[in-house]
Amino acid sequence: MKKLLLATTAAALTAGAASAEDVKIGIILGFTGPLESITPMMADSAELALKEINDSGNFLDGVTLVPERADSTCIDSGAATAAAERLVSEGIVAIMGADCSGVTGAVLSNVAVPNGIPMVSPSATSPALSTAEDNGLFFRTSPSDARQGQVIAEILNEKGIKEVAVTYTNNDYGKGLADAFAQSFGEMGGSVTMSAPHDDGKADYSAEVGALASAGGEALAVFGYTDQGGKGMIQASYDTGAFDTFILGDGMYGDTLFSEQAEALTGSIGTAPWAQGAGADAFDTVAGDAGVDSSSSYTRESYDAAALMALAMMKGGAATAEAVAANLLDVANAPGEEILPGELGKALQILAEGGDIDYVGASGVELIGPGEAAGSYRHYTVTDGASETVEFK
Repeated sequence: MKKLLLATTAAALTAGAASAEDVKIGIILGFTGPLESITPMMADSAELALKEINDSGNFLDGVTLVPERADSTCIDSGAATAAAERLVSEGIVAIMGADCSGVTGAVLSNVAVPNGIPMVSPSATSPALSTAEDNGLFFRTSPSDARQGQVIAEILNEKGIKEVAVTYTNNDYGKGLADAFAQSFGEMGGSVTMSAPHDDGKADYSAEVGALASAGGEALAVFGYTDQGGKGMIQASYDTGAFDTFILGDGMYGDTLFSEQAEALTGSIGTAPWAQGAGADAFDTVAGDAGVDSSSSYTRESYDAAALMALAMMKGGAATAEAVAANLLDVANAPGEEILPGELGKALQILAEGGDIDYVGASGVELIGPGEAAGSYRHYTVTDGASETVEFK
């Protein structure tokens, strides 16, 4: 069902008129920090969508969308806020990002809402963002961790795993996923022997691992970051023999981690938002033709986030913040002609003629409410330093 969202903010909008000019889109992601190994592919994917829009020649009488990158750091809310403020001062009309949940919430409350700037995050998954005070300005293309926690619990239940210890990065993302998992796992008859946070950036995680090992469990669930504390917890667990099977949340998905920790992670399982089917296949083709690496996590969601902002502008007839906020849910959902990656020029033509589109995109986009997306997860195992798909849920 179509949903038309009206922007309610009265703040002044940094608006670009629908004429031949450059209009800036912020790309705020963790180019440094615990997700820096996957961030470049996310940014490239978002910018690929903007390039496709520009190259079509069908966008708003010659308006060109120009990406402007800024570093969220993933973990430093002050730095992320400052980065967003800089972009707003430079005239951006929308933000593709941020990435990690804590900095996304900070940018939303401190910058986006006061300035009337819509945000579409490809990877901020905290359940708390579903009810954030956003004035109708926050969207995301990845599903909430309320769903991921349930999926992980289902996988463990199917495997007959009944007791696990949990370690999570000490922030909104980690705590939200740990809580969601514990609730679902408990409802299925499972038991969390201990759920404890870990801080990123430490040289030694032996104390944290020792406490978790004492609590026991058939496996250790690691809800952290691939380039930071989560990696350290796995290494310390393996070195001490505390755990030999790991359950990995989406923040732990990374080819570098799998190869560097190949021996420790063999036989471990994980989940990450992912898609299969015509849209995912089309994205792989479009990205491959452009020399963009689409194999990493959140590349599909990043392409979709940027595409949705541009299509919402087209629907609204102006490259403005207000047009994005008011029309994004409308172009994302049925009814309308389904649009896949590589078909953005076609979508612009349909909208220009007054038609309707249903943007399916690379990740099977379906936005089910304010700040909320449906989605599917890839259940994988780690074998010989690489991930292998088991199924999609």
